[in-house]
Amino acid sequence: MREELFFNVGDKPSFGKNVIFALQQLLAILAATIAVPAIVGNGMSQSAALFGAGIGTLVYLVFTKFKSPVFLGSSFAFLGSMSAAFAGAVSVNAGFFGLILGAFFAGLIYVILALLVRFTGTKWVEKIMPAVIIGPTVAIIGLSLAGNAVGDLTAGSVLNAAGERLASPWLALLCGLVTLIVTIVSSVYGKKMMKMIPFIIGILAGYILAAIFTGIGYAANIDQMKIINFELFNDMKWLPDFTFIKAFKSFDDFESVGKFFSYVGTIAVAYIPVAFVVFAEHIADHKNLSTIIGKDLLTEPGLDNTLLGDGVGSFAGALFGGCPNTTYGESIGCVAISRNASVYTILTTAVLAILISFFAPFITFLATIPNCVMGGVCIALYGFIAVSGLKMLQGVDLSDNRNLFVVSVILIAGVGGLTLNIYNGTGDLLIKVTEVACALLLGILVNAIVNIRKPKEENSSSQNNDKDIS
Repeated sequence: MREELFFNVGDKPSFGKNVIFALQQLLAILAATIAVPAIVGNGMSQSAALFGAGIGTLVYLVFTKFKSPVFLGSSFAFLGSMSAAFAGAVSVNAGFFGLILGAFFAGLIYVILALLVRFTGTKWVEKIMPAVIIGPTVAIIGLSLAGNAVGDLTAGSVLNAAGERLASPWLALLCGLVTLIVTIVSSVYGKKMMKMIPFIIGILAGYILAAIFTGIGYAANIDQMKIINFELFNDMKWLPDFTFIKAFKSFDDFESVGKFFSYVGTIAVAYIPVAFVVFAEHIADHKNLSTIIGKDLLTEPGLDNTLLGDGVGSFAGALFGGCPNTTYGESIGCVAISRNASVYTILTTAVLAILISFFAPFITFLATIPNCVMGGVCIALYGFIAVSGLKMLQGVDLSDNRNLFVVSVILIAGVGGLTLNIYNGTGDLLIKVTEVACALLLGILVNAIVNIRKPKEENSSSQNNDKDIS
């Protein structure tokens, strides 16, 4: 049975509580949101990416009629596409123009798919991706991130000149485990308010312990105890460096019309295929969220509206931060663990993300949260995503070899890390099909093969089972 929520989608927590809940959501999505521009580099602004995520989430909420409680953040699926935008550009500024153009192409695909759903309905989606496919795929979304969480668990944030981490893995592990255990204890044994903000309590506990070790490390000059990188405060940027401003400066960099259109073609090839891949992940995320809140989001507000919100919100976010956005599993996991599905919390999180992107000390403080502390939190977050996917399989008959093959293929392909990389003529990564997308596509193929001769009565019964999300 689905656990009762403290706050349903339309419930409005008091102002003070809501700000605290929103801060927890922000902590859950922060690391991944600002990691994308850091990975792509080329002068992309992390604070601008956070601002863009807030704007994109606001757009998404409007299109979904404030009925879908999830935050949109920088999408890792487009990392290869964003790198290709800079690699194929005639200048860095032209690369920023490419980021906006690529987000436009990706958003356009979402709009087209949304119109298709609006005029044809969602039955074809349910048929292609029933619970036997969506369940293990959602599980893979969590499991595919497990390596990141475990890797962070033993890592501090202070680096030496060679780029090596100074902190002892054992001390980092201790801080990460304290974070995890305090989060668990707060959620399981705490009073109502503690149950709703276990991440904030856990992160604060881990951060304080890491700060104590770091202080001793600097006082006694012991590098192995330096876990938190406080030097980030020495290089704070007070204003977000918006993408559209740099892109506007790029038009004089194109020497000819031919080069311009050639670059446009490069961007289209880099972004459009990935948009179709992320479409599948969009459905999996909303199916997962539907099971948590007890309402089918593909019916109300409807898959067409969630797609429009995601696509237009992604483009709006990229105008400011350069990163196409996507619905975040971390946000969904936060809803599941805190049992707070209030859309007002998501709205407040979006506004908070926009505001703090201009407040350098606070965003820098958030950036100093060490890897090990976030790793402790993410073990719980990613685990909840995986388990929520497996719960979708409760109504699936796994004694039937047809279902067993589908689930087995998805889990092994996903956990095994099956990915497809497509490169251009110069050897630069053009398209990366993630393990989640590969597992999903392979699952759809296997499901189609094993059900070629499936009796019509079974098909009808299966479709009815897929509609039960409670």
